[in-house]
Amino acid sequence: MSKESLSDRIDSFSRATGKATSWLTLLMVIVTVIIVVMRYAFDFGMIWLQESLTWMHAVVFMMGAAWTLQQDEHVRVDVFFRDMTERQKATVNLLGVLLFVFPLCGYIFFEAFDYVQRAWQIREISRDTGGLPYPAIPLLKSVLLLMPLALALQGLAMLLRSLQDLRGQ
Repeated sequence: MSKESLSDRIDSFSRATGKATSWLTLLMVIVTVIIVVMRYAFDFGMIWLQESLTWMHAVVFMMGAAWTLQQDEHVRVDVFFRDMTERQKATVNLLGVLLFVFPLCGYIFFEAFDYVQRAWQIREISRDTGGLPYPAIPLLKSVLLLMPLALALQGLAMLLRSLQDLRGQ
């Protein structure tokens, strides 16, 4: 039995989370069709359904971030990166994680914490009549804490892999 490295396990987690989240895009299409049919065929709408579409869209982007990083599909200046040696790429990735990914994740988590905590404390519901009930809003706002954690975890996998590449393993 082969021993899976920590970075491989983190990659597996990011991949599973990303693939699960990607199914929300199909659900978004289905919900959009339902909203359109209800509105134009039956002249009827549900605020909570419309709101759920907005929240699903946000979850797709936030929870897909770690998977995007794991798949190496994030934004970078590839003009320089593609011509670098593997060692130089590992150095850039290492510095990128230490200087950008970890600080950004820490900042987002720190800034979002009170916002999310407050939503739970006040048992926040939608501002719109007929909108999403409790605990939907606090649960959805909690994604603001899950995203930086998942992204930082994937950053750790990148960091470990970069260190491994720099050591020549």
